[in-house]
Amino acid sequence: MRVLWVTWKDWEHPQSGGAELVMHEIIKRQIADGHEVDILTASFSGKHEELELDGANVVRLKGNRYIQPFKTAPYFIKHCRGKYDVVIEAVNTAPYFTPFFKGKKTRSILFYHQLARQIWFYEAPLPLAIIGYGILEPAATFLLSRSKATVLTVSESTKKDLMRYTFRGNKIHIISEGIGIKPIQKLENRNLKLGGKYSQSTVLSLGALRAMKQTLAQVKAFEIARDEMPELRMKIAGGGANTAYGKKVLAYVEASRHKDAIEYLGRVSEAKKVELMGKAHILLQTAVKEGWGLTVTEANSQGTPAVVYNSDGLRDSVRHYKTGLVSVSTPEDLAKNIVTILTDDSLYKRLQQDAWQWSKQITFEQCYKDFKNVLKETA
Repeated sequence: MRVLWVTWKDWEHPQSGGAELVMHEIIKRQIADGHEVDILTASFSGKHEELELDGANVVRLKGNRYIQPFKTAPYFIKHCRGKYDVVIEAVNTAPYFTPFFKGKKTRSILFYHQLARQIWFYEAPLPLAIIGYGILEPAATFLLSRSKATVLTVSESTKKDLMRYTFRGNKIHIISEGIGIKPIQKLENRNLKLGGKYSQSTVLSLGALRAMKQTLAQVKAFEIARDEMPELRMKIAGGGANTAYGKKVLAYVEASRHKDAIEYLGRVSEAKKVELMGKAHILLQTAVKEGWGLTVTEANSQGTPAVVYNSDGLRDSVRHYKTGLVSVSTPEDLAKNIVTILTDDSLYKRLQQDAWQWSKQITFEQCYKDFKNVLKETA
């Protein structure tokens, strides 16, 4: 089968994230199954590029994320239309509308991890944020809902979002996420001082310092919680220190009454990330919106439950009072749940155990199995 993926970013893009990780893992398995896979994406070097990545043929076209879809359309029509069995569009804010010019005999799949919605107001300047939120994204999503494409997503929250824009529920298929790190074999060692958890209760903030991640809310919650738990410590790992929002977060930390208990590590390696996930007692996540809280599941796999905001994607990746705690989206409630989970040993151990067990079910093998089943059922 000839397969074309159309996406804004491949997994080598400097801004690649969880969605690109999932795409990469699916593509590797498609190639292993004998399919011919091509990728049409945006260049991040500023020039046209053609190369091979892990067995996939990649064409990178010039253009930023907003105008690149318009530059891609003529290339697609000239070089790709009608030449593939399946075209899979990974929809990320600015869609390519491939279902409308893919070719009559080509199957179309739209892969949504999330809609942007309120993220516009955190990541785009005015008036673009208002236009994007109120006009561009709703219009584009509604238009795509009129196509006959099969839709894939990774969470119930995103499915509900899509249905608000008239996508039919029976055309939307939820597939499993996957994680790229192996769950620890035993929980017991994680509770030992040596080689296990930090000796003092530690919360971990993991991810780039971006407005939509709301890192500042985590710091404020930590301050409130530490007023009750003087031994509490915080580690912040993620790039973005030189951005406007990153500078705002670090300036707040420097002025904090608890600054001596907060450590900013910057962007860390994958190995360091896994180490931090295992040694911290809880992970904090407060993003405005996600497709799925991938770092939540990764931390769970290392024996660390999460306390999160009640946001799309985060509420899907945490089962409240079963694998972690879901807070009202305020620093005050996040702080309350930090104290709750860290001062109730029996609750902590139960959440830790159940989160760890659940993480072992969220694999790329299951993700690809679900993916193949959808293609088979909708053929």
